[in-house]
Amino acid sequence: MRVSFQYGFLLGSQPATQRTSVRREMPWQTPGMSMREAKAEFDEYAGNYADTVNTALNSTGMRVEHFVLGKARHIDQFLKKARLSKGDPVLDLGCGVGQYEHLLGQQYNITGIDMSAASIETAKTYAKHSDFLSYDGDHLPFADSSFRCVFTICVVHHVPLDKRSQFISEVYRVLKPGGHFMVYEHNPWNPLTRRIVEKCVFDKDAVLLSSSYAKCWLSNQGFERVFTDFLFTIPPVNQALTKTDNLFKKLPSGAQYATIGMKPL
Repeated sequence: MRVSFQYGFLLGSQPATQRTSVRREMPWQTPGMSMREAKAEFDEYAGNYADTVNTALNSTGMRVEHFVLGKARHIDQFLKKARLSKGDPVLDLGCGVGQYEHLLGQQYNITGIDMSAASIETAKTYAKHSDFLSYDGDHLPFADSSFRCVFTICVVHHVPLDKRSQFISEVYRVLKPGGHFMVYEHNPWNPLTRRIVEKCVFDKDAVLLSSSYAKCWLSNQGFERVFTDFLFTIPPVNQALTKTDNLFKKLPSGAQYATIGMKPL
């Protein structure tokens, strides 16, 4: 099995005030799966999600919990920097079984949403301090300007290419002006990451996106102040190593990354 990926580029002579361009080029092209297929697959693995990922991670000596905790710390640091209070609404788009709500739900007002109804049922029992609901994968069931922050973790590579514009448009719609969109993804330029993704059964149709593609994707939608932090250059075994990893967050060597942009005021 091989995993496709996308990258974008910024036109070198283009003024910063102009929109950037996204180019789709892949060494091989796969169509990915449909939204209906993705829903069915994650319904199937809702009961053993962590075990399935840990099987793919087996050769590394790491466990999915290490990476979940590392990203939860990164979210927490950013939300504190953005001065979100406990009452400010936050959306986890593609929340799965509620791992991040379990870790952050007592500190922040997080709503989790996912296409997989089975995953949502698991999340409700796992993270009791947050609200959860399922949706159709197209239209978020929230009013305009509902959230101070939306984060989506290892979700976009499952979104079909022809649905990505709708996906980010809905995020932009439900964000408050000045709110932030946080996109966490696998780094396709990291060879170990690609090997792990290829071994993961529910990533078999993944179309990975590079950090440059993610930055262009957000900028083209109208997000401002877009930047990327690379994560897990150093394995996230404990909090001390996570702090050390922060020293390398601008180097494109991490196993994953977070690209973040702000909706204009």
